[in-house]
Amino acid sequence: MKISPVLKAVAIGGLAALALSSCAANESATPDSSAAASTLSGELVGAGASSQDAAQQAWIAGFQTAHEKVTVNYDPSGSGAGRETFQQGASAFAGSDRAFKTDEITAGPFQGCAAGSGIVEIPAYISPIAVIFNLDGVDSLNLDAATVANIFTGKITNWNDPAIAAQNADATLPDLAITAVHRSDKSGTTGNFTDYLSAAAPEAWTDGSVEEWPLASGEAAQGTSGVVDAVTNGVGTIGYADASRAGELGTVKIKVGDEFIAYSPEAAASIVDVSPIEEGRTANDLAIAIDRTSTEAGVYPIVLVSYLIGCEEYATAGNAELVREYFTYVTSEDGQKVAADAAGSAPISADLRSKVEPAIAAIK
Repeated sequence: MKISPVLKAVAIGGLAALALSSCAANESATPDSSAAASTLSGELVGAGASSQDAAQQAWIAGFQTAHEKVTVNYDPSGSGAGRETFQQGASAFAGSDRAFKTDEITAGPFQGCAAGSGIVEIPAYISPIAVIFNLDGVDSLNLDAATVANIFTGKITNWNDPAIAAQNADATLPDLAITAVHRSDKSGTTGNFTDYLSAAAPEAWTDGSVEEWPLASGEAAQGTSGVVDAVTNGVGTIGYADASRAGELGTVKIKVGDEFIAYSPEAAASIVDVSPIEEGRTANDLAIAIDRTSTEAGVYPIVLVSYLIGCEEYATAGNAELVREYFTYVTSEDGQKVAADAAGSAPISADLRSKVEPAIAAIK
């Protein structure tokens, strides 16, 4: 990835400022801390997932209120770009809608980390991905995984198709062509959406879990905003997006077991709690293996778990201090409430926080 001169300048300046940050290992990073008492200082540079942007702005405001001598900059450049920027040492942390794969970690390098350091991956932002649509007179639909997959592969092309009608006896479905909208850019949202299709409807969706849309059919749109705009301004359109952006569009209830479950922060948090940590990870790499096929009551399986990613050990000690304190605030009860209020995300559970806290404390 080529880093723009502006980002490179900001990153270099930020990392230089981090080196000058003063020692405050015992400072609390919650908004309840006294800003006057904080001796933490410097500039913290992050980049990555656009899904986190609203939450990041809220977190930044809260953290900078508690630590007036700290400036946090977050570039919502996308998950893939954020991971690459972090690997190149041009940002102190990344936001990503998926964890690094184990072979990516092995291949490295992570230039901002100390030699031999592992990485810390923290599930910090949990949000349902809504299947959104624009169909006159219809606000909600029930769909199972196979039907959703067949719509997005182009096998189901009309809204009154028998597969849709059979699950929506009370809906008036028009004889109207379906336009399925997908992301044109590499996207963690696409990765999570296709991961669901691959796991829950493997016969209908055969292209695996991928961050770049693999099919030529349908309509492509840039970013979350592009998908939402295309669905909003189209006729008979359907797409997928972070649920916080669903607005007044129609949304799909997804079949889980024998029930159809609407998205909600609570249902998104529930699927994370019933899912294990991926095998083959280190103690501080908390990548969640989301159980997309769970039949537990009340879980919503199309969920995005977005991570904060940092070094276990930084090449520059000042980086470690700011990242550790920022991650602590973000994952605290206060930080998670701030994000929920700003972005409609699901606060992480107390059980997950008990795993997150030791991983953050290990940053040095």
